[in-house]
Amino acid sequence: MKVSRPLLASVCRARRLLIALVLPLALILGAFAQRLPLPQDSASMKIRLVLPAQTLFATLQDSPAARDFYRMLPLKLTLEDYAATEKIAYPPRKLDIAGEPEGHAPAAGDLAYYAPWGNLALFHKGFRYSSGLVKLGRIESDLEPLRKPGKVTVSIERAD
Repeated sequence: MKVSRPLLASVCRARRLLIALVLPLALILGAFAQRLPLPQDSASMKIRLVLPAQTLFATLQDSPAARDFYRMLPLKLTLEDYAATEKIAYPPRKLDIAGEPEGHAPAAGDLAYYAPWGNLALFHKGFRYSSGLVKLGRIESDLEPLRKPGKVTVSIERAD
């Protein structure tokens, strides 16, 4: 297919205009995200997981992935059962896992991120070492609501 020069010139101008508008906006949003306040220590990176019948509390550890997750809050997600061991959900974007350990052997109560799939994992049973699993923190409440079968909506928010 042959494209006329005027049409090609119009497309190029439109592309340059789009880049000129979108790039600065992306830079501004990126700078804003980096300035969101974070607590001074990991002990204060407390979060609340609000389920229909109960609220669970957790503390995130002081790590790049946990801080990145904390910046995303608040979130509303649908938790699904996985392997009768955990509830999983997909945050809106992948977490920054640079510098994190290669894997983790989760215990019941661990809040983790499975990097290969990009999902959040709330463990209600222990599990074997899994490559790509990054521990984010620990749920400090009763895990019984997570053991109930089926999907459940959860709101995850900062508890500070």
